[in-house]
Amino acid sequence: MPSPSTKPLQRVCILAIEGVFASTLMQAKDFFHMAALRHGRQQGLGLTSSFDTRLVSPDGKPVRSFSEVVLPVDGALEDAEIIILPPYWGDFQQLCRRYPQILDWLRTQHANGSVICGEAMGVFWMAQAGLLDGKEAATYWRFHREFAERFPKVLLNQEKHLSDADNLYCASGSTSSRDLYIHLIEQFCGASVAQAVARDIFYEVRRTYTPGRIGFGGQKLHQDLAILQIQEWLEEHFADKFRFEDVARDHGMSIRNFMRRFQTATGDKPLHYLQRLRIETAKGLLSTTRKSIKTISYEVGYDDASFFARLFRQHTDLSPNQYRRQFQHKGE
Repeated sequence: MPSPSTKPLQRVCILAIEGVFASTLMQAKDFFHMAALRHGRQQGLGLTSSFDTRLVSPDGKPVRSFSEVVLPVDGALEDAEIIILPPYWGDFQQLCRRYPQILDWLRTQHANGSVICGEAMGVFWMAQAGLLDGKEAATYWRFHREFAERFPKVLLNQEKHLSDADNLYCASGSTSSRDLYIHLIEQFCGASVAQAVARDIFYEVRRTYTPGRIGFGGQKLHQDLAILQIQEWLEEHFADKFRFEDVARDHGMSIRNFMRRFQTATGDKPLHYLQRLRIETAKGLLSTTRKSIKTISYEVGYDDASFFARLFRQHTDLSPNQYRRQFQHKGE
C-alpha cells in the first residue's frame, strides 16, 4: 500500500480555534509527537524528533478551549504534510465568519498534496472548503442530519466511523481518530513505529466497530459505478463464501469483463483486494482482542488457519502471532 503522500513528513499541524476540545487536540499532539521521537531514534537521531508537531491557530494567537483553558500555539497557519482538524464547541457559521482564512488554507494545502484529517465537527471544515464534494465522509452521529443538510454534495456514510478519499480522512470520534493516527503513522513512519505508539497509548481501548477499512478510499475515486457498488458489497460480505463469477453476474457482467473493469478502476485484482480487506480486518482483531488465531481466521473468511497464517505473512512479513506480540509486548 503506497504512502498517502509522496512528501517526506516534516510537519504535522493541528488546528486550534476558540472552543476546541483540548483533550482531542492534545491526543493528536501526543500521538504524533511520540511517533516523531520513536522515528527519530530509528533514524539515528537519538531523542530528537524526526518531524515537527505544531499547534496552529488562524492568527497565531492563543485560543480559549471549550473548557476555558487558554492554549498557547506554535504559530499561524502554515504548510504541513498532515493537517489535523479537531472537534470544537460552537456555531459553525459564526466560526466560518470569524476564521475565513481556514478554508483557503485547506484548499491550498490539499492541492499541494497534504493529508487532511477531520474528527467529528472538524470534518465540517473540509466539507465547507469543497474538498469532500462527491466523496465519502463520516462524522459523529449527532451531526449527521446537520451535515447532510448543509453539504448535500458530500456522500455522508452514516454507518462508518472512518472514511478516506483523495488524502482526505474523516473520523467520527476520539477512538476512531486514534485508529486513523496509527494508520498515518504507519504510512509515513513505518509499521514498527506505528505498532510501538499503539502499544504505548491504546491501553484498554474499547471499540464498537472493527478497524481495518482505512486505506481503500483512494481506490474508490473512479467513475465505474458498478465496480464501486461491488467494492461496497465486498466491505460488507468479505467474510462470506462466494464466487466472483456470481458477483459479476449479479451486477450484469461476465467474469472476464468484471476482472478487467475491477483492475482498471481500482488498480487491484479482485482476489488481492479481497485478501487485503480480510488481512486489514484481521490486523485490527489481533491488536484489539484476545481472540485465537483460528477464531480470527474464521471471522475474516478463512476456514484453514494455516492458509490464513501464510497469507497474513505474505501481506505483512509477520506471522499473526508475531504481529500480535509487537502490539502487546510491554518491554520496550
